[in-house]
Amino acid sequence: MTISITAAFDGGNIHVVAIDGPSADLEIVKDRNSDFYQWFYFRVAGAAGQPLCLRIVNAGGAAYPLGWPGYKARISHDREHWHLADTRYADGVLEIRHRGVHDVLWVAYFAPYTAERHNALIATYANMPGVTHRVLGESLDGQPIDCLMVGHGPKPVWLYARQHPGETMAEWWAQGALERLTNSADAVTATLLAKATFHIVPNVNPDGASRGHLRTNAAGVNLNREWHAPSPERSPEILAIRGAMDATGVTFAMDVHGDEAIPANFIAGFEGIPSWTDALGDKFYAFQKALAARTPDFQTSLGYAKSAPGKANLAMSTNQLAERFGAVAMTLEMPFKDHDANPDPLRGWSPERSRALAHSCLETLAELIDTY
Repeated sequence: MTISITAAFDGGNIHVVAIDGPSADLEIVKDRNSDFYQWFYFRVAGAAGQPLCLRIVNAGGAAYPLGWPGYKARISHDREHWHLADTRYADGVLEIRHRGVHDVLWVAYFAPYTAERHNALIATYANMPGVTHRVLGESLDGQPIDCLMVGHGPKPVWLYARQHPGETMAEWWAQGALERLTNSADAVTATLLAKATFHIVPNVNPDGASRGHLRTNAAGVNLNREWHAPSPERSPEILAIRGAMDATGVTFAMDVHGDEAIPANFIAGFEGIPSWTDALGDKFYAFQKALAARTPDFQTSLGYAKSAPGKANLAMSTNQLAERFGAVAMTLEMPFKDHDANPDPLRGWSPERSRALAHSCLETLAELIDTY
């Protein structure tokens, strides 16, 4: 029996090269006006009882080919529960094998966070007591840049996710942060809301998310290289968010991402900014150390190289915010693979664990916020 495959839906990405019975050769489509590609999300119909062999034949040319060794694709029959698939990478081809149980199967790079799920998130939290919703601006495709505000304390905290739209674990993390910050019975929440006002942008790049992009917006622009000089033509998303930050100031900021290659959760800082001081840097390192002590789902051994003095890229948000506001700013990276120090052989790194890590981050912030 021959299967059928489509990605013609919100966030979908795949091109069918050929189908032969239960096997298919596929290609990931590049981001519009860009050479970036790695995100995939598609549906297979006619899968029941079939020994599926799905070959992504252009995987070797993807943006981060080191992301493939040790990686396993995510599969789901209901788009709510995602599990690891038997996945191999060799000779530039990513091969996904699965014996179908149900007729319809969804396959993705990571558990998707669709526009509909985002709108459901906004509908849920915008109407909660103590939460204020505002639209900071519009994307190039006219989608709203949603921001949810909670808290009444004097310290402005900004949490923003999904500058790179294919890094969907970031919006799962934002959902976890909102869950914790709206729990009125929680002592950590009470502490934080008394000392800070939170501004949460769950999806910085809604156009890229809807278009099935890995890393860019509708114009093919990497938004995390626009923070020094955002423009209405290239990056209205960042122009709107940075303008809102200028109005509030920033004491603490976390930019939430996913990393293709490193099998761990880690945080990158702002070493190398022109105004670096050891006193500000020590506040960042203290957060890193405290988070690692709080949860086995975080570590400090693996991560990115630090910028040399004076060499930080101020086009990136963490560096820009630390320099612009003297903020304790950081970039949280979660894996597409798994957190190898504490692996889950069934689900790998997952939406549930992303949400739980947000809780741990907020607990750590509550512990340290008086030092900021």
